[in-house]
Amino acid sequence: MELVASGKLQKMTASIFQEVADRKKQAIRNGKDVIDLSVGSPDLPPPAFVVDTLVEFAKDKSKYGYTLKGIAEFHDAVSYFYQHRYGVKLEPETEVLQLMGSQDGLAHLATAICNPGDYVLVPDPGYPIYEASVTIAGGVVYPMALRAENDFLPQFDEIPLDVLEKTRMMILSYPGNPVTALADRDFFEKVIRFAKQHNILVVHDFAYSELIFDGHPQISFMSIPGAKEVGIEFNSLSKTFNMAGCRIGYVVGNEEALKILGGLKSHIDYGIFYPIQQAAVKALTSDYTCLSDQVKEYEIRRDALIAGLEKSGWKVSKSPATMFVWAKIPEGWTSRQFAFELIDHAGVAVVPGDAFGQLGEGYVRIAMVQPTDLLTEAAERIQVFLKENSYCVK
Repeated sequence: MELVASGKLQKMTASIFQEVADRKKQAIRNGKDVIDLSVGSPDLPPPAFVVDTLVEFAKDKSKYGYTLKGIAEFHDAVSYFYQHRYGVKLEPETEVLQLMGSQDGLAHLATAICNPGDYVLVPDPGYPIYEASVTIAGGVVYPMALRAENDFLPQFDEIPLDVLEKTRMMILSYPGNPVTALADRDFFEKVIRFAKQHNILVVHDFAYSELIFDGHPQISFMSIPGAKEVGIEFNSLSKTFNMAGCRIGYVVGNEEALKILGGLKSHIDYGIFYPIQQAAVKALTSDYTCLSDQVKEYEIRRDALIAGLEKSGWKVSKSPATMFVWAKIPEGWTSRQFAFELIDHAGVAVVPGDAFGQLGEGYVRIAMVQPTDLLTEAAERIQVFLKENSYCVK
């Protein structure tokens, strides 16, 4: 038997994270020690009370059946969290939908909302699942350019009217990934007016809502008047509480959109392990001291990494949020050449920017998922690499 991947799958490129992982493995086989700053998987542990809760409920042998959907306590906890952290009031039963991580919901949303041929506005650069989800659904991706000169905000007047007439959704993410920019309330108000004018569902990825630095405000899209009328917001416990492997997240906002996505999800999975849900409840209703401590840790890491890179003459913008640095690379390289050379010769793994869209060319994404001493060592290795390649500014 000879099998061929579907046309939809053939349209999708191989996962860049797998390419980087394979390159890393080869470098290790060649005797190179590699500091991995590629995948955004937190190296920090969950708070102790989260682990304790998970262990406690995992000992209950009656809690190993299907949950089918989010338990009531989880929905209440999300509502509590949004009220206390972002000043947003949510109806637990109708404006909260549990997911197996925010990527799970983002991956299925286009299939639930779009018909083949419908357009979806997607940020470029943007996280790969945005485009992949539209491709799987048979939709058409229209990239919205995020450029430094526009503070990495899309310019809606650049989108042709004939595209807007066929557009069902628009995906945004602030703080962003890979671009670590922030948006203000004025921008979100503009988004709401634009969405109402063109009857577009706004999809806001807010996964890095609690990794915002230097005293910048945490602005949930849902906190803007009118947001629930046109949009939904995805969030997760993966980065906020370092529960990435637990695969638990949620989407909030427009009741009808959540009902549609929930209908699709009811055909796909049977809910999240009960002890994990209870651990999430504990996290979402804690005193949040752990969140402020975590922000301080990432600020220290960011400053150490950027200071180390600047010693080599590589001037990198200071990330205002997230666990990433979005770095414009030295001239003379493509993103992939630079990233793969760093793995092979410097022993540092980063992700080439073109993996996130055409406008990601000329950048790399560096994940701050190692302790400060290793980030400093990674910067020193890169410094040596750049000196050897005549890119050191003296």
